[in-house]
Order: sequence, then structure tokens, then C-alpha cells
Amino acid sequence: MNEPDQSRVHHHHHHHHRRRKRHIGCWIAGIVGVLLLTVLLVIGYAYKNARDAATTMYTPVSKSTKSNKNRSSLDKILDAKKPVNLLILGTDTGAEGRSVKNYHGLTDLMMFVTVNPSKKHTLVTTIARDSKVNLPDYPEVSPIKLNSAYSLGGVSETIKTLDKYYSVPIDGYVLVNWASTMKIITKMGGVDVISPLTFDNMGYSFKKGQMYHISGKKALAFVQLRHGDPRQDYGRQERERLVMMAAIKKSVSYKTILNSSFMQSLGDSMQTDLSLNDMIKLAMNYQGVTDNVKSDYAQGKSSSVNNQRFGNMEVEIMSTKERQRISNNIRQTLGIKNVNVYKEDN
Repeated sequence: MNEPDQSRVHHHHHHHHRRRKRHIGCWIAGIVGVLLLTVLLVIGYAYKNARDAATTMYTPVSKSTKSNKNRSSLDKILDAKKPVNLLILGTDTGAEGRSVKNYHGLTDLMMFVTVNPSKKHTLVTTIARDSKVNLPDYPEVSPIKLNSAYSLGGVSETIKTLDKYYSVPIDGYVLVNWASTMKIITKMGGVDVISPLTFDNMGYSFKKGQMYHISGKKALAFVQLRHGDPRQDYGRQERERLVMMAAIKKSVSYKTILNSSFMQSLGDSMQTDLSLNDMIKLAMNYQGVTDNVKSDYAQGKSSSVNNQRFGNMEVEIMSTKERQRISNNIRQTLGIKNVNVYKEDN
């Protein structure tokens, strides 16, 4: 019996091995291709949803103020990775979280978020909603509370009024509905806060100095304590600031902005003059700014004024000295020189 030709057998096995390697290689390449296509489709879908949500929210307003006169546009500031100052306005359109688009009520929250990327520093400054002001475009109803600026003249009047009293540039704004914000925080998986006091509200209990993971109704209960806080409105401002700082820290990421569920949840609950590209630039170019967050607030003196339309009202009077301090802190964070604020102490 003839022995098999060993060279032919070896050649046959070698040829079969090469075919199998090519087959496995093609199979792996195919799997990688499908996975890559799937990832691209998911990113594309997420981007489309994010773009649609951002388009719904996008509402440009006039920001023509003395402080903004020689200021670059927001997109140029973000492109250059320069310090930026954003105004956060919070409204309460009810527990159902109605749209902010047609809301003409009062703003419960007014907060500057000043970001310096080179120093990796963020300053969050709250301005009391009950601050006594004379509105630039509505002298006939002045003096009045600052939170009325939005109900009378919208975001533009609020920006004009804040510039009049604090002399700081405002590069962009975000208007949010508090009730919906709590739902958005839930979508984010909640945030961690340390309670500044011990209190019970809406069926929830909080102890001073203890950390809580809050979302939804619990977050609303933490913020909206109306009675029982010895610091009254300043106490509420602090809790609002704590929640917003935690939310900002968690949301300023590329992942969050391209999260379709998160972006869709914003929808009617938020209005802003930041485009989707602006949001992505903030997330990509300003990383690390939330690692060093400091908070501040304007401290006023309680008083009462007589408003010719609404009668007697309780207000907070901010001294020129206090407004100058706030202005200096924000301008220094922005890396621009200080200016003298408008003098009005009564």
C-alpha cells in the first residue's frame, strides 16, 4: 500500500488553515462593522433627538446692556475657551410642569453661574428674588421686586435690570421650570446634597449635616420649604443653590447632552439662548470646572416699600457696597476689570 505523500498532506492542511483564518478574519470584520454601524446609528439617533430638543428650547433674547457692549458673542467665547457668565432663572409653573414658553409669571430663582476654564473654577451667585429695584423699562410700576422683571418684560428686562444693579456681562441664559427640573434630576439618577438644617416637609425628613440622595418629589421637598427656616428666603436660596450646583456638576458632560431621554425630558421645561453646539462646546471645552465650585449670594436688608400699583410690599434692599462686592467677585472670575456699580441705597 502506497504511503500518502506527506508534502501534499501538509500543503492541504496549510491551505485549509489559511482559508479558515481568512474566514474567521472576515467574520470578525463583519461583526466589528455591524457594531460600528450600530454605534453610529445610536449616536446619530441620540444627536437627532438632542438637536430636536435643543431646537425646541432655543429662544434668543436681546442682551443689549452696557456691560455686554464690547463683549464677544457666546459662540466665540466658547470657541476660545474663555470665561463665561450664564444667568439661570427658575420659575414655578405648577406641579404639572407646564411649559415655560408661554409663562409670564414671577421668577423664583435668579442665579449667575460664572465659569473660568483656565482656573477650573465655577462661581455660583444667587440674587434675592425680593430685591428692591427700579425697572429700566417700567418706571410706572417701580419700585418693585426683582422677580417681577420677568413677568413684565421677560428675560430681556431681567437682564437689563441685573446689569443696572450689578454691572456684569451676561453671555447666555437658561430659564427652567422648578417642577420639571426635579423630574429632569430624576432622569439624571438624582443628585447628592448635604442638608443645611433639620426640617420636615411634604412627608420627607432632613437632618442638618447629613447627605441625601434626592430626586423627584424629595428634591422638591428639599427646595420648597416655605415655613420653618429661620433664614426664610435666604435659606431657600441656599437649598436651591445646592441642588442646582449638584445638577450642573452632573449634567455638564458630553454623555448627558447626547442622552436622548435626558434631552427629551428638557423639552418644554427649559428655554435658553444656548444652541446644541454651544452646549457641546461647554461639555467638551470646560471639563473640570465643576471640580471647584464656590457659592455666594447678595445679602440685603429687609424693608417695605409702597408700590403705586400693588400697594405695600416686603422687599430686600441691597446696599451699593454689597452689590459692588458681588460685581467684583463675578468680574474677577471672568478675568475682567472691576467697574463702579449704580448707586442706589434707598
